[in-house]
Amino acid sequence: MEQLQLSLVVLTEVFGKAGAVRMLAKPLAQNDNSKQQIYLGGSFDVLNEIPFGHVQPDDRGKVPTFKAPLDLSWLTADGQFAKAPGAQLILYPRYPEVRLSGFLKGCTAAPSEHMRPVPLDQRGDKNAWDGRVLFLGITGDDRVLAFLSLPGSVLSRNFELLRAGGGLRSTGRLFALPPPSPLGLTPPETRDALLAALRDIAGLGPTPSIRLNREGKSKPYAATNGGGYTLEALLGIRPNGRSEPDYLGWEIKAIGSDRVTLMTPEPDGGFYGENGVKSFLLKYGRPRGADIYFTGTHKVGVQNASGHKLMLQGFDAMKQKIDDVNGGIVLMMNDVVTASWSYAALLDHWGRKHAQAAYVKYEKQSNPGPLYSFTGPVMLGTGTDFGMFLSALECGLVVYDPAPKIADVHGARPVIKARSQFRVRVGSIGRLYHAFETVKLLP
Repeated sequence: MEQLQLSLVVLTEVFGKAGAVRMLAKPLAQNDNSKQQIYLGGSFDVLNEIPFGHVQPDDRGKVPTFKAPLDLSWLTADGQFAKAPGAQLILYPRYPEVRLSGFLKGCTAAPSEHMRPVPLDQRGDKNAWDGRVLFLGITGDDRVLAFLSLPGSVLSRNFELLRAGGGLRSTGRLFALPPPSPLGLTPPETRDALLAALRDIAGLGPTPSIRLNREGKSKPYAATNGGGYTLEALLGIRPNGRSEPDYLGWEIKAIGSDRVTLMTPEPDGGFYGENGVKSFLLKYGRPRGADIYFTGTHKVGVQNASGHKLMLQGFDAMKQKIDDVNGGIVLMMNDVVTASWSYAALLDHWGRKHAQAAYVKYEKQSNPGPLYSFTGPVMLGTGTDFGMFLSALECGLVVYDPAPKIADVHGARPVIKARSQFRVRVGSIGRLYHAFETVKLLP
């Protein structure tokens, strides 16, 4: 395929026809090879750019890591795509850095001859761009398309000229290229499209509480938590449990109080993780009438009135680095782990959901109602990494604020609700993002 001297225009068209909606480029150095892996960046920011699978800790080597599989395929000489089943991201939390590995394994169509380590007597500046460029196309269903251009090729020259123009956004060592098709939008374009939609919604004034069902049909919704569902319905977002952004790559959060819920992952360890929410509530919950609750604000290092203390295990707060890949957020009582969330699972969730987030303020009117007015302003956060979340948790800006319950515990049909919430005050949201702005929706 390289002998055809593909231009960037042609490659963009090929990737677009294969489903790509975003394009990335990584200029390679001599150190970027099959032995030393491909260096993507010196923080976990790049996880916002590349879709990945379930994160797993790996402490078998000298340097403990997290690993996450990629659904990566190489463009072949006949215009098809061949999957590289061994492709994965390796996250080194102690540095931190992210590398691409296994991109040749199990794929005979991969450009193996151009990814070999350079012999010692032929090496130059190991970190300088050597003319190769790895192009990645990100599809709407989270596949990664790959193509390697060689030094002096039309593609590499196209990239060099584009980067020299200074208009390319970069995350780590990845550069975002113009989108592959009219359906693909750059981050500035998605921001403008999101703001336009929110301004239209703000102009509606008080809106009856609604929720979309699975078929996308609007239904009245009378529960007290209708603000978020109504905003999502007005944006055409169907409720789902997927850890993916909601609208044009943006996570949407409706704010009706001074605190906002960042994420609601269930514990995967401790008594709760091993036995489930019902057993946890029966053991540690507090009765309130016919119901049992587990509530209260839990800050790291501070014992709650319930006797529980939230801790971060395996995180160096001074360096803002994870030093134990098997660690996590731990809820303890009398030296017993009652619930825990592994860093691996939380990394997966945070990296997918919070690369771009919009926090929209609303007002609620109860009579007649409920009615919601999404007049804003809206707060936009872009660029984050998991270390920022853990640091905010460590210093008490982010708290664990659970609300699981068993309703009518002794009745014939008790209702169990799981609700593990990590929350932050509105005034501290900006501490979680590299870039943060507040935008008015109405004049």
